[in-house]
Amino acid sequence: MSSIRRGTWTNWAGNQSAHPKWINEPASESDVADIVARAAKSNRTVKAVGAGHSFTSTALTNGHLLNMKHLNKIVEVDRANNQVTVEAGIHISELNEQLFELGLAMPNLGDIAYQTISGAIATSTHGTGVKISGIAGQVAAMRLVNGQGEIVDINAKQNPELLNVARVGVGALGIVTQVTLNVVPAFRLRAVEGAQKLDALIENLDELVETNEHFEFFWIPHTRWALTKRNNRTTDPVHIPSRAKQWYSKTFLENYAFGAVCALGRMKPNLIPRLATALPSTGQSEIVDESYRIFASERIVKFVEMEYAIPRQYCGEALQRIRSMIETKGHKVSFPVEVRFTAKDDIALSTASGRDSAYIAVHMYKGMAYESYFRDVANIMSDYEGRPHWGKMHFLNRNELSKLYPKWNEFLSARDQLDPSRTFANAYTEQVFGK
Repeated sequence: MSSIRRGTWTNWAGNQSAHPKWINEPASESDVADIVARAAKSNRTVKAVGAGHSFTSTALTNGHLLNMKHLNKIVEVDRANNQVTVEAGIHISELNEQLFELGLAMPNLGDIAYQTISGAIATSTHGTGVKISGIAGQVAAMRLVNGQGEIVDINAKQNPELLNVARVGVGALGIVTQVTLNVVPAFRLRAVEGAQKLDALIENLDELVETNEHFEFFWIPHTRWALTKRNNRTTDPVHIPSRAKQWYSKTFLENYAFGAVCALGRMKPNLIPRLATALPSTGQSEIVDESYRIFASERIVKFVEMEYAIPRQYCGEALQRIRSMIETKGHKVSFPVEVRFTAKDDIALSTASGRDSAYIAVHMYKGMAYESYFRDVANIMSDYEGRPHWGKMHFLNRNELSKLYPKWNEFLSARDQLDPSRTFANAYTEQVFGK
């Protein structure tokens, strides 16, 4: 039975808030269908929220806000086909632990695991790995409630034409209630982290990307240095040389100490270029652990973020332009610029649709002015037909976005089919898809 309350909902970063008339907490798929059906008949809107880790206004509504926290279970394990079916509200962190107990794992993950699985899929969230697609590419089937409150199965046999559209739905097609994921046997990764000068890294970027299963790096603005992370499969046993040292580097330095540096930079922005040199630029660490523990990192420091996907071959050039722009424009940036890579896929609104992609993500500490910096980065990304992450901040509208996706009209047709009355519409969907 769905519970109902009133109140204000705010996302993780604190930059988006909603004042819905009703906050519903459905306990089942039938609850979701009933809420949507009643809302549609009364011309009210419905949006679903999970962990609130998107930075855009995609989940905001003044109608029904559905908190999916009770739909958080594994429904079925199909070992013959290496698939699991899970409810849409399960957090990736919880799913990882439960999969591990079953001897299974997701083949690739992003660098945080706070999101719900449906939220990560809907926004084209990804990890890194030049031969692996984003999380939506791991979806084999799904169920959703359409704009009339009807339950729709989408898989290879039922509504197959919708599968490569609905896997990245940006909250505009329906309320996802279940997803079936392709999984793999649990595996370990050897993580090697260290610092490298940015110029040398860019010069050897293709080799680094091609010779590591999962490669990413973080360039520290106002410095010549980048922190690299190379993750590769191994059958070696778990090996963490020093738990205390691991806590110091991952929890203390990357969160508490970094947060203190950011807070000081917010108070005195002119200190940021000097504070940047406090981040490590030497040394190397190496550990072996279960894959999901390596992929995802603890993130305590709050920020806002913008991320663009561009064709992989332009990554180094674009990054050099961002570095030059920051110095020329005088932006004071305390957060590293994150760079990752994925293989292309065939999902209509995936940021990697039809092209191998590099992702460049920029952040700004919570409470600091970000728009000028983000717009300057966005202008550079536009020269490479950059596609913004659907869950992260951007300034594009339907006319601009439609030119970036070859299968754009397929998505709009699916939207007309699944939600003709726009039960799932809000200001964000109107901005990016029109009315």
